[in-house]
Amino acid sequence: MEHPTHTFERDNAHPPASARRGLEWLAVAHAAGMLLLATWGFGGGTAWVRTALTYLGGAGIFLLLAHLATQLHRGSGLLRSVAGLAPLLGFNLLVLVGAFTPSFRELLYEGSPLLVPNTVSNWLPSSARPALALRELALFNALFLPCFNLSLIVRSRHRLRGLLIFAATNAVVLSIFGTLQKLAHSPGLFFGRVKSPQPYFFSSFIYHNHWGAFALLMIAVCAALAWYYAQRGGYRDFFHSNAFSAVLGLLLIAATIPLSGSRSSTLLLAGLLTGGLLHVIIDLFRTRRDGDSVTGAFVSVCVATLLGVAAIIYVGSETITTRVAKTQEQLATMQAHGGIGSRATLYHDTWQMARAKPVFGWGMASYPHVFQLYNTQTATADRLPVFYADAHSDWLQAIAEHGFVGTALLALCALLPLSHLRARHLRHPLPNYLLAGCALIVLYAWVEFPFGNAAVVFTWWLCLFTAVRYARLDSSGTGPST
Repeated sequence: MEHPTHTFERDNAHPPASARRGLEWLAVAHAAGMLLLATWGFGGGTAWVRTALTYLGGAGIFLLLAHLATQLHRGSGLLRSVAGLAPLLGFNLLVLVGAFTPSFRELLYEGSPLLVPNTVSNWLPSSARPALALRELALFNALFLPCFNLSLIVRSRHRLRGLLIFAATNAVVLSIFGTLQKLAHSPGLFFGRVKSPQPYFFSSFIYHNHWGAFALLMIAVCAALAWYYAQRGGYRDFFHSNAFSAVLGLLLIAATIPLSGSRSSTLLLAGLLTGGLLHVIIDLFRTRRDGDSVTGAFVSVCVATLLGVAAIIYVGSETITTRVAKTQEQLATMQAHGGIGSRATLYHDTWQMARAKPVFGWGMASYPHVFQLYNTQTATADRLPVFYADAHSDWLQAIAEHGFVGTALLALCALLPLSHLRARHLRHPLPNYLLAGCALIVLYAWVEFPFGNAAVVFTWWLCLFTAVRYARLDSSGTGPST
């Protein structure tokens, strides 16, 4: 009688495989749904989409709790799972504490709201707009949790690749949609059905630089998939393989970056494609057999690259010409005034704002409200103050809003999972390309604000946690499928 009891207890200590797979599918489907809503919903650039993302992404807490419950039942892995959330919990605590100490109070002046500074210590957590800070914190958690769940719950490389294929396909559809919209000279989003708040929009994204950041991440995804299928083999020739489909998708997405008019993203695209080309050439020579010639393959790669670049330039020639003229005009203005323009003043003023509260910052979502106190720029024509909703540098804005403590906690949200990777985890190009795309956006954030867009934030976390999970599964050889 003891043996059946022992078996019953042992079986209950490990959830059925079907239940575990069901949780995995839910985690993948949840991430895919968030990606669809964020990308097609104006990049998360409207209030109702951000609210919907907050509720949808917030549901990830139930998947997380379900996973933690299984870990608790098994008696293993619970501490490691909770430890991965430590930086996020610390960041949440910082924002919540600051919300109880408003650094501004709202008064009505001639019927209009006016923010008046409160006397608050510069060395304590505070918040310029507590209600707004809490809403932004909820959105940040909602964008983070579905991707974090992937790194905890999914144990199948096949499902992770399926999610990446879904993300790349979605990006290709968005690219075709945006290209047709651009070539039709649409006056607004969705072929003019929705008025854009500014003229530089592309596809479903309100701001072309945000589209550029998203497209760069998706190009990294396509490159990762192309390398996986190229190394997997089992196809008649390259043009009848999934690798060719991934490369074709890469080129379709890449063509939209100059077409969108994003100059900074175009420069990063050139760097990313150059790095990818060098990787291909190095791999050709590294994997060749003794006595084999790689001349034909090398020439083919170079010709294909030239044709791809020529096609990209041809599609975006009109936009490229316009943006080049604008760049020349800006350079002439900078030369005439002996500086690099208003961007340097903006960075200087933002740094002055950050220096006023260097430890904990002014609070989440405080920048457009507090920066007015530090903005020294005025318009040249009417002498009215120039308004900035973003610092055009996510690094500086993070320090201004969260201080060095909050910025360090944000960085640890990414660095902690990366710290678990070793050289043996990064033998395959797939996670490496995903991480390279993430690194490129972090670099971009020094001179722009890609993380000011919900779709880019979500896609960045998606690529990061997928890369980390895939690398660890690939190294250990665990998971039900390869």
